[in-house]
Amino acid sequence: MGRAARRRPRTVLWAAAGVLTLGFLVALQLVAHHLGIPGPITQQAREVIHAPKSGFLLYASMALTMVVLTWRQRLIALGAAIGIDLVFLAVRWAIGADLSDGHPFGNGALWVVLGLAVFALTRRTGAERLLLLKGVGLGLLLVTGRKTGDTWLLITSRTLPVTLDPYIAMADHALGNPSWLAGRLLEAGGPVGEHALDYVYAQLAVAAVVVALYQLRNVAAEQRFPRHHLVRTFLVIGLIGPAIYMIYPVVGPVFAYGPQGGTWAAADLWPNTLPPITAPSHLPFDTITPRNCMPSLHTAWATAIFIHSRRGPRALRIAGTFWLVATLAATLGFGWHYGVDLVAGVVFAYTIEAGLRTFDRGGDRAGVLLVVYGTAVFAALLTAYRFAPLEMARYPWLAGPLLLLVMASVVYGYQRLTRLWESVTIPAPRAEPLPEPA
Repeated sequence: MGRAARRRPRTVLWAAAGVLTLGFLVALQLVAHHLGIPGPITQQAREVIHAPKSGFLLYASMALTMVVLTWRQRLIALGAAIGIDLVFLAVRWAIGADLSDGHPFGNGALWVVLGLAVFALTRRTGAERLLLLKGVGLGLLLVTGRKTGDTWLLITSRTLPVTLDPYIAMADHALGNPSWLAGRLLEAGGPVGEHALDYVYAQLAVAAVVVALYQLRNVAAEQRFPRHHLVRTFLVIGLIGPAIYMIYPVVGPVFAYGPQGGTWAAADLWPNTLPPITAPSHLPFDTITPRNCMPSLHTAWATAIFIHSRRGPRALRIAGTFWLVATLAATLGFGWHYGVDLVAGVVFAYTIEAGLRTFDRGGDRAGVLLVVYGTAVFAALLTAYRFAPLEMARYPWLAGPLLLLVMASVVYGYQRLTRLWESVTIPAPRAEPLPEPA
């Protein structure tokens, strides 16, 4: 089979993924328009001119795109982005534009990425064009994924009038209500710790780009992308996770049991008073607060960063561990998640990571079994949170260790399977017999 024939299935796969992604974005845009909220395409198009919501994210996306460029081209692209941003900044200063809702920089990075797409289509051909377009697509997917997530959050708040927080709060008794404890510890630590954790939480995508850049560092030299890297896992988590929000709406303890919930809160208990153990019921809530807790996608993304950083140098492994621990502390300490959300998020991340790696190996039987097991554990967790939370609260000495055990079993299964895959070596080719002397 020739090289062109081998590449054809992958080209078809890339084309199909592009069509599905575009169709999904258009559908989400139409739903957002129907609900009177900004859609992902509208938000992204707006940032071509207006102050972006996150300039750091746009520069991170440009960095991903630049993995396909030479060092000389990267310096030119970076200089162009900074120059464009300086022009935008001067114009905004001259007209007195309000920048309170965004960052004063980032447009230049988006312009450079879009410019590279035009350059690829007009000045490059063949494999070189395809590689450059893949880099542009990778960078734009990071930004579009963020915009898609923002739209999903608005949709959950507009379409789901009740939440399941009382059920989750009861189930969280099995873990000792860690959000209440973390909230008190964060308050006692003062503003320095709060600001540090808030920054870690907000810049999770930038941390992911750092790990991804290490994984993609040889793309320009090898003229191809590695089969598996962190960005794939990040995007799949962001694609599937919000769908679970729609069937399992939860707003978090700081809203359902804290001051930010206002009159909609079940009680003002977080973080100083634990919720009483009573039979839970649905909690009506406002049309503003996102229902984005179950599972904790920040935990899932931080777990993915941790997994992918294991193959890097020591500094990267330390950074990946730090980002995971700090993200868990922030999600609990700020009251945005319950402890059981985090357990579900870890299982969710490892199951998706196992699924992607199994797909790359052509549907390896052991990998398929692990994905089925992880999916079953995830479904069992959500079912227990919904239908047996009172029993979990009454018997925490049994439910708590069981939750941690099933989570650890998925993690162990993934570690064991990947070690098995990595231990399989390809046998060396047999040497051809030498011709006998005449």
